[in-house]
Amino acid sequence: METLLEKHWHHLEGSEAARFLDADPARGLDEFEVERRFQRFGENLISGKKGRTALSRFMLQFHQPLVYILIVAGVVTAILGEWIDSGVIFGVVLVNAVVGHIQESKAVRALDALASSLSAEALVLRAGKAVRVPAAQVVPGDVVLLRTGDKVPADLRLLSDRELRVDESMLTGESLPVDKDAAPLPRDTVLAERRNMAYAGTLVSSGQGAGVVVATGNRTEIGRISELIDAADELETPLTRKISRFSHVLLASILILAAASFVLGVLRDEPASEMFMAAVALAVGAIPEGLPAAVTIILAMGVSRMAGRKAIIRRLPAVETLGGTTVICSDKTGTLTENQMTVQEIFAGGASYAVSGLGYAPEGAVEPVKGGGAPDAALVECLRAGALCNDSRIRLRDGRHQVEGDPTEGALLVSAGKYGLDAGREQEEYARVDVLPFESRWRYMATLHTLPGGKVGRVACLKGAVERVLDCCKSAMLPSGEVGGLDVAAVIEAQHAMAAKGLRVLAFASKELPEDARLERSESCMGMVFLGLQGMIDPPREEARTAIAACLRAGIKVKMITGDHARTAEAIGMRLGLRGGDCLAGEDCPVMTGREIAELSDAELTRQVPGIPVFARVSPEQKLRLVMALQRNGEICAMTGDGVNDAPALKQADIGVAMGITGTEVAKEAADMVLTDDNFATITAAVEEGRGVFANLLKFIAWTLPTNAGEGLVILAAVLFGVALPILPVQILWINMTTAGCLGLMLAFEPMEPGIMDRPPRRPERPMLDRIILRRIGIVSLLLLVSAFGLFKWELAFGASMEAARTVAVNVFVMVEAFYLLNARSFTRSPFALGLATNKWVLGGFWTMAALQLFYTYAPVMHRLFSSAPLGPWQWLRIVGCGLGVYFLVELDKKLSASDI
Repeated sequence: METLLEKHWHHLEGSEAARFLDADPARGLDEFEVERRFQRFGENLISGKKGRTALSRFMLQFHQPLVYILIVAGVVTAILGEWIDSGVIFGVVLVNAVVGHIQESKAVRALDALASSLSAEALVLRAGKAVRVPAAQVVPGDVVLLRTGDKVPADLRLLSDRELRVDESMLTGESLPVDKDAAPLPRDTVLAERRNMAYAGTLVSSGQGAGVVVATGNRTEIGRISELIDAADELETPLTRKISRFSHVLLASILILAAASFVLGVLRDEPASEMFMAAVALAVGAIPEGLPAAVTIILAMGVSRMAGRKAIIRRLPAVETLGGTTVICSDKTGTLTENQMTVQEIFAGGASYAVSGLGYAPEGAVEPVKGGGAPDAALVECLRAGALCNDSRIRLRDGRHQVEGDPTEGALLVSAGKYGLDAGREQEEYARVDVLPFESRWRYMATLHTLPGGKVGRVACLKGAVERVLDCCKSAMLPSGEVGGLDVAAVIEAQHAMAAKGLRVLAFASKELPEDARLERSESCMGMVFLGLQGMIDPPREEARTAIAACLRAGIKVKMITGDHARTAEAIGMRLGLRGGDCLAGEDCPVMTGREIAELSDAELTRQVPGIPVFARVSPEQKLRLVMALQRNGEICAMTGDGVNDAPALKQADIGVAMGITGTEVAKEAADMVLTDDNFATITAAVEEGRGVFANLLKFIAWTLPTNAGEGLVILAAVLFGVALPILPVQILWINMTTAGCLGLMLAFEPMEPGIMDRPPRRPERPMLDRIILRRIGIVSLLLLVSAFGLFKWELAFGASMEAARTVAVNVFVMVEAFYLLNARSFTRSPFALGLATNKWVLGGFWTMAALQLFYTYAPVMHRLFSSAPLGPWQWLRIVGCGLGVYFLVELDKKLSASDI
């Protein structure tokens, strides 16, 4: 039977599918057969692959080059007896490991959430009786009965349906409930169009039906998605990749320089013990102890700011990844659109009307396309029919108008209200006495109402597909209210014009009947009077259109990936301003469908995907393929989604973005970021914040590395010249730990520079430290070497003690770092152009550091701990002069290198 489970069930007749599964549609399975199949196929649950244990995941957090450097720093400081500094360093390592371990568990949680998305119970036929059983006990061949509100427990081939409609948005992305029909379909029918199937985890929105179980557990479509989540690569972010490469280089450089200094000293017949301490000092100086903490804090600041802009970050590195995003793949419904069906055009009495206003709020108007005119009776009757032939309601909840029922019917109530018809009053005056519900085979709905004002007789209202309603009509209502000839060609032309704009078009008709009339499919719906057409769409968000334009200006491509129809997707894409690689704004918006994607190899898809802005009717596997194709082109890909079908692509993307309002728990657990307002514009705001965060990270690195390099160079120079060390290892630790906290971290509060979204995205292959930053680091490092080593020798030459000379060298490092902090606020602009008051934290850190250095220099306890000594005013003057000199030279370099940036 395992091979049978791979069949194209939608291509078979329902009875044939039941026969293949040895199932009786009328009686179901007996208990003995259920037990046998349960033993064979197992529980109807989703299980992921066995992952690493919690302990192994925790231990792997230490397997990173930067962590190796920190561990070395902690060990060295412990050897030196600096237990507090050593404890701080090991504390940073431990905290980073704990945070990383928590984040590593997201895939496990995603699978758990996926398994819980299956229903708790199912109504099945067992030995001829309908019984409720736990969904986990459903087996292939079971006959499941579906009712309104049920969650489908397994993949079913439908055997019968009665007005059955299923919400499949969580699986296919289809924005509206799908009408089901048990008739067989062509073999190549894509997942979103398999009307004779009901899939596990989807929700029955209305009607009834029955189906035979063809797949359970991991064999269901939702189970296959779990395998895609399992198989998706655990991608490093651009930041973690760059820091990993940087850490490898830094680790190797430190070890080589430390070993070289030891060997050189020994070859010069210096005592091995002193050379070992010199090597230790060089290593301690070169290690940026504050870098991991600074990275974490700067990212955390970004997380806090993003939360204020309605974007919740689940993984810290995702903050920076957003800043480097080169392409955003977005779902359509609710993210780029309002998720509120809205009538936008009406055709009645031979005239066209435009409907203003968006969503379910009764705000807007119905106006003739060509200007004013007398009230049109045909228009009024068309709107009235839409309000009467309707089972939905509009309610005001939490200050927001929401629809209860079908979104399409909700849009009809609103369009009537915009013309001044009160749907509630109309439904009271025209009391309903009979109804023919919508059926997919008939493709219309009809209702029967009493006439108002005590009039004798009844009126039937018809709503449905245009061609079906036209088949029922022999005449049409004229603007005057009289009945005249029906111009079928004009109606078809109006329908095509609306459909070309991506509108969903419904036709309306009515007919007066005797007082004792009832509705029958065959008779009462013939000879109707055609009233008009209403075209509706889930309109694009205005802020999404603005946000997309901002993305395009920033060099970020936007692609819409949806389960909706290609024509609807194309129309929305054009309204949003999406365009392909070779298209200009305003031109047609190229669309690729899921069927076309299926015919392409991975290599062909990789070549074609850059030029296509809209993808329609795509399956979960195809969403994943699209993300991987973009990544093969070197893109940093952000992917949005809300359904289970989006989870594999969300996990594979460089940054997955889930919807907080409409998103499933599976999507949220697989994502890196959750939008609390489900708005594409929030992604653009988050990208802006991400760029600001990465800019601040670069500023901190460009600020801290010259100190480490300068300290290493000073130690190396002392070894080469065979003189005493200008700074001791314990003094280096003081410099690094205090300046990182009081000075460097102030850059985390640096506001974004103007025009940050007018720059192209930072390409993934671009190194973290480009030529300009490396030159800046080199200049400041050499200036630190000259200043600290030069003043150290100056003080000794003029009779200062070794302690005083070293205190001067320590203060030179701190003073240069303090003035260089002002330079580091921007790579191109002076601190005066930025405004000294725009980051008050920098000034606060500056004065805090000054107080600490005075304490370091003059407090007796610091003399004992750090071998410092008091300084005189002339010594301070020379120290401040070194700081100012470095500041002016760096500002000069900014002006000279402006043309290179």
